[in-house]
Amino acid sequence: MLKFFLKTPGVFRGRGIASLSALSESHQMLQKTCRDFADNELKPNAAKFDKERLFPTKQICQMGQLGLMSIAVPEKYGGAGLDYLAYAIAVEEISRGCASAGVVMSLQNSLYFGPLLKSGTEEQIEKFVRPYTSGEKIAFFALSEPENGSDAGAASTMAIAKGDRWVLNGTKSWITSAMEASTGIVFATTDKSLKHKGISAFIVPRDSPGFSLGKKEVKLGIRGTSTCSLIFEDCEIPKENLLGQLGDGFKIAMKNLDSGRIGIASQALGIAQAALEVAVDYSNKRTSFGKPISKLQMIQQKIADMSLRVESARLLTWRAAWLKDNGMPYTKEAAMAKLAASETATFVAHQCIQILGGMGYVTEMPAERHYRDARITEIYEGTSEILRLVIAGRVLKDMA
Repeated sequence: MLKFFLKTPGVFRGRGIASLSALSESHQMLQKTCRDFADNELKPNAAKFDKERLFPTKQICQMGQLGLMSIAVPEKYGGAGLDYLAYAIAVEEISRGCASAGVVMSLQNSLYFGPLLKSGTEEQIEKFVRPYTSGEKIAFFALSEPENGSDAGAASTMAIAKGDRWVLNGTKSWITSAMEASTGIVFATTDKSLKHKGISAFIVPRDSPGFSLGKKEVKLGIRGTSTCSLIFEDCEIPKENLLGQLGDGFKIAMKNLDSGRIGIASQALGIAQAALEVAVDYSNKRTSFGKPISKLQMIQQKIADMSLRVESARLLTWRAAWLKDNGMPYTKEAAMAKLAASETATFVAHQCIQILGGMGYVTEMPAERHYRDARITEIYEGTSEILRLVIAGRVLKDMA
């Protein structure tokens, strides 16, 4: 577990990655632990997970044993008890090895544990948090629907109280880890007349009567995760599975999407860092006109631009995590981090393919996989278009 990390000040000396001069020694140790695990357990298997669409079950359990599946969960509930900067560092390093493992880790830590720890009762936390800290149980977060897309306040899934039960009807779409998950958080409308204030959050186990899964989607990237629809047909759950108060659902979702964006920014950074490393390694080995192509000015320009964007996005991400850890508003900063990191991942993966040329286009090299994995980071947990609206709205309000 990661509980042994001491929060003592130190200087970070990473292998070619961005640093903060006062990053604690515990964060340095965490980064090294995650990087070693990614190099030894994830990177050698990532292509197989992608090609065969295999969920990395063994590796997720190993990550649980290291404490990575419950980084910010308090120790009293079985978690590692670390901060969100630790979470950002860890998700990046894991995603550098395998983007699929990174998003499973991100979702579990932020979108599942976050709402439960903030809004759950002690009984709910004991039942739905503690058993999920080891990585042996996976969870989902169900907000999106086929018709609402980015309009999170337009949930058409309904929840009606009947005696000591809630009865859910509707469909959720694009749900990550749904096929492997044992339970999850579902957002449903309990009072249509109140619009977004009439949405509530529920803890819904997979074995609930009336709960079934749609088909497994065939995706461009992150193929080591499952994505499918959730179908509720008179799905019954206990009354006590309401999370928070009636009508708190939209507020719970929005607050946790902020922290979730730090996770996706970190995932994108891991993909970008992996692509940059592939490009640098190849450019040093590939010769043209009698010398390594890394000596060519055009290649150097590409590598400079790639590195600049990766390190800039990383510092934005770490700043958002720092703000969250210190109890400060971070909605704008999380949106900035996720926007910058996701677009950086696509840019760097694209440039990586350009540097590799034909070798970048074939599956023999990981460049094309990084490109495919990067693309989703500009879509889930807030599209680039929505994030620009969030950022602009905050800037205009703050400077009015």
